Formats: sequence, structure tokens, C-alpha cells
Amino acid sequence: MKPEPAKPSAAGSDSEPHNTEHGLPLPEFTGGNELRLLRGGDQLFPAQELAIATARHEVWLATYIFHHDAAGAQLAAKLRAAAQRGVRVRVVVDGFGSKASLSWLHAQFEGSGVALAVFRPIDRWWSWFQPGQLRRLHQKLCVVDGDHAFVGGVNIIDDCTDLNHGPTEQPRLDFSVALRGPLVQQVAQAASAVWTRAWLGRDFGEELLALVRSTEPRARLRNLLQRLRMPRPVHATNQPPQVLPPVCAAFVLRDNLRQRRTIERAYIDAIRSARQRVELVTPYFYPGHAFRRALRDAARRGVQVRLLLQGKVDYRIAGMAAHALYAELLGHGVEVFEYQPAYLHAKICVVDAQWATVGSSNIDPLSLLLNLEANVVVHDAEFAREVAAEFEQAIALSVRVDMQQLGGRGLRAVLRRALVAWVAYVYLRVAGAGGRY
Repeated sequence: MKPEPAKPSAAGSDSEPHNTEHGLPLPEFTGGNELRLLRGGDQLFPAQELAIATARHEVWLATYIFHHDAAGAQLAAKLRAAAQRGVRVRVVVDGFGSKASLSWLHAQFEGSGVALAVFRPIDRWWSWFQPGQLRRLHQKLCVVDGDHAFVGGVNIIDDCTDLNHGPTEQPRLDFSVALRGPLVQQVAQAASAVWTRAWLGRDFGEELLALVRSTEPRARLRNLLQRLRMPRPVHATNQPPQVLPPVCAAFVLRDNLRQRRTIERAYIDAIRSARQRVELVTPYFYPGHAFRRALRDAARRGVQVRLLLQGKVDYRIAGMAAHALYAELLGHGVEVFEYQPAYLHAKICVVDAQWATVGSSNIDPLSLLLNLEANVVVHDAEFAREVAAEFEQAIALSVRVDMQQLGGRGLRAVLRRALVAWVAYVYLRVAGAGGRY
């Protein structure tokens, strides 16, 4: 007798097919990992510095911002010390995010043995006209000896310093994850690949010359391609294998090659499968049609959907973009809160009692369609409880948004939403992002 086909769940009632039907890459889960949630730089930096101080072989560091403040200087000193005792140290920073610190960084690492690469530098005014300049390195990765890894949203900058607004009374809210176990190898491969891409952008001519002069050009070419390759996604089942030992986790990348929508699809699939709750924190919120539909459908089937967004807005257009969606979301039962004590920079989410993610990806077009991003997705009840506890603590310091606060739903609101949609459309087209968002 043939088994009966599985009945579709409520989460799968959306008309848009799931990953497996699209054939899109899916997270590759591994078991036996150790994970520790870290809040802000106050917890991340000491853990990173301790790992770097005990490094024996190599350190990889990738970040959007490496600021010239006390926190940056202390980490730079640890990296120099590691390089001077023979550790291979490779650092890559984004050319836009770290633009103000580049001369300081070069001075910090000159003659130390630290190899500093800049991802898509903007050192001339015409640099803006080069292809791909709107696609930035937004990942925050650190790997030490292939044994310790750190992934999250925290830049190398003091928690009480904002690049646009200066010193702040309260530290920004942000998170990272400290990792040990099988997942570290994937993080190391990603950090190595993005550093190599940035370094080749500087010395591409020398690499080509070395390739031509090599006595084994094919072997050298294979080695080069291996260094450039990000960890490969898989085309597999949407559910992690239940036989994996705890902690079961996946390292999920977004790049502009084979993994353009991997992070977005991981979120959408988790939200579609939700039965009790979806709790999402992000500073920049302007999701596409499929993501918004997943949130609305979850709320309509009785799932508690709570979004924690910026109360203190650092970029006006970003705040306008999120506000343009409030009426739609509230009208479908989604709860929206705005964080009040400080600037919000966290990118975390919890779905039901098992699924959680921490990373660098915002829920907006820049993160979901343009930038290089990295998240850790975790299937573990204890880790999910820890992330949920941080969410509840932040919600207690936030203000709930209701329809009366929106200032009406008339022509002005419609025009504001149309303006945001037009700006997003133009930006994505200039950046070369195609497809429906």
C-alpha cells in the first residue's frame, strides 16, 4: 500500500512555493556545536581578544566598521601582537563602512605582519562609478585557529559611540554568537574567501602574473578558486536532521553568486512553519512581498507576531521605510514595538520554541539583495529560550505602536509609502539587483 501524501500544514498555505519547490539553496545544518550568545561589544570584544591572545596559527577577521576608538585600538593591538609572534593574521574591512578609519588602520598594522585588505575601497571620487560599489561587505566574522568563531551584528566600535550622532548615554542593542564545533570550518572558509576577494582586487595583476609564470598553472588556479569560494549551500530537505546531536546549527550566507536569497528564504520558511510565536528584532525593516505575506499569514492563523524596530532613528529614510509598512502590518494583527533606550542594531529572531537566528542581516533590500551578510540559524530549545529572554527584556523597554499613532491612513501616508517604494526601486536598479522584491 502506498503511503498517503502528507497534508499541507497551515504554514504551507501560502501560494508561493517553498525552497524545495524553487530548488533554492537551503541551510546545511551540523550537530555537536557549542554556542554562546553575546550581548554587544562589552561581551564580544573580551571573548575575541582572549581567543586572539591564545592563537597559535591563524586569525581571520571581517567587519563592516573597524573604528578608530578605544575598542578598535585594543583589538588592533591584540592582532598586531598575534602577528608578531608568528600567527598568520588576515583582516578585511569594508571600504565604505570603515572609510573614516582606513588611514588609521594602515598605520596600526604597517610593518606588523597583519595583512589588511579593503573590500571595494572608495579612495577616488570615480570609485562610486565602478560596478558593484553599492554592494558592501556587511558581515562580522572572526575565526581563530579554525577552533573559535564569532558571528553576528557587532562592528568593531564602542557600544556607546554612534558614527552619525557621536557619544550616547546607553549602549546600542546588538548581539553576536561565539561558536565552537563543526560549524567553525564554514565560517573560516567564508572569512578566507571574502579576504581573498578583497586582496585580489588590490593585487589582481600580480596574481595573474604568478599564474602565468607558474610551473603548475592548473594546480595554482584550483587553489585560487578554492580560496575564493564561499561555503556551498545544499539542495536538501527544509528540516534539519533530528538525529544530529545538539547544538544543531547552520551558517547561512548571502552573496551575489549562488546564495542571493538564502537568508531571506530561511526567515520565510521559519515564519511559515510557526505555530505559537514569531519575535523579530531588526533596526532596518523594509521586507519584500513574500516576507510581509509570511508575517501577515502567520498573524492571521493565530501566531503571535511581534516586531521590535528602531525608536531612535539613525537614518531618516530607513525610519520612513519602516513606518510606511506599519498600517499594513498592524491591520493584519502584527504587533510592532519601537526600542527607546538607545540605538537598535540587533538582528535576531525566534520562532516557536526551537528556531532562532543571530547575524548581520537586516530585513531590508540592502541586506536581503545586495550586501554580503552572514547569520547563524540554530535549532535548539535552550538557545531559543536565551534569545527569547533577550527579546522580552528589550520589549519591556519599548513602546507599542498602534493605529492612532500613525497620523492617519490618508493621502499623506499613501504618498509616503509610494516615495519609499520608488527610492528602493531606483536604488536596487542602480545597484544591479533584478527580480521581484
